[in-house]
Amino acid sequence: MNRLPRLRKTVFALLAAALMAVTAVQPAAAAEKTFKFAWSIYTGYMPWAYAEKSGILKKWADKYGIKIDLVQINDYVESINQYTAGQFDAVADTTIDTLTIPSAGGVDSSLIILGDYTNGNDAIFIKGRDKTLADIKGQKVYLVQYSVSHYMLWLAMKQAGLKESDITTANIADADFVAAFGTPEVKALVAWNPATSQIRNMPDVSEVFDSSKLPGAIQDIVVANTATLKAHPEFGKALAGAWYEVLGIMQKNDKEGIDARTFMAAASGTNLADFDGQVKTTGFYYDPAKAVALLKSPAMVEIANDVQEFSFTHGLLGQKAKDKGFVGIELPGGKIVGDKANVKLRVDPTYMQLAAEGKL
Repeated sequence: MNRLPRLRKTVFALLAAALMAVTAVQPAAAAEKTFKFAWSIYTGYMPWAYAEKSGILKKWADKYGIKIDLVQINDYVESINQYTAGQFDAVADTTIDTLTIPSAGGVDSSLIILGDYTNGNDAIFIKGRDKTLADIKGQKVYLVQYSVSHYMLWLAMKQAGLKESDITTANIADADFVAAFGTPEVKALVAWNPATSQIRNMPDVSEVFDSSKLPGAIQDIVVANTATLKAHPEFGKALAGAWYEVLGIMQKNDKEGIDARTFMAAASGTNLADFDGQVKTTGFYYDPAKAVALLKSPAMVEIANDVQEFSFTHGLLGQKAKDKGFVGIELPGGKIVGDKANVKLRVDPTYMQLAAEGKL
């Protein structure tokens, strides 16, 4: 019996199987690198929702041969916690919350986009008419404890000559701001938008302080894991490219701009008129060069010192912290505020500078 035809069939079958295996392996080897980016509902972060919906984020990711999964987390602090735990490569948050959560937790993070500063988005409310900040004395103040709200309260009380020991604080989730302030037991609250705009319209409520009195101090940013960014700078470039394209659209009053803001309004649970009002109290850095200028200015040194002092005095830098400089902050130009041996927050304007120069 001639076995050659069967042998040939076997050889051809093996070759075909090998070819199929190689073909199957090739797409996996060439698969795009995927990065995960967490965000939560807030006026200053809503451009990310539009970046995804419009396809702008995908366009920029495609340009650099990567994929970016934008994931909305319903609780702001939880979004930072998940980033700190390594479940995300980047997160939309604030400078102080980066220092006190991921940086204090040992996660080396880089500030790559300074999106805006709160210019009235954050506010302190007390029930009753004609109240002033001095009336906060003796109150139980509800807020997201140890967050940017707490930081603003601390700065406000310092400015007014009050001590934090004059009040007590109670923790609350940002998703509960409006509902909680509608209850009889909550008489003082620190909140941010979109809740702030709703609370301003409540009867018999006094707004005793807002963040416009602290220009540039409370920064909304995007931070990325430093090691990830170093290995994959294309991630930072794609994020910056998408961000500034969306900002360019949303500041226009043509159909495209109005449609973009209308989508952002709906995604944040409000209408266009209300959202436009929120945008007016948000100091968006539409020009990346202005954001870079602030990060390189002496004012950034003062901001770094303030966030370190607040964090240390509230025990947010961990039990090993002996002073406010326990976690070092590296500023542009290599200047380090705090411990040079423990730098865990790096202010990196590289990607904003590329955007300003049109080199993305």
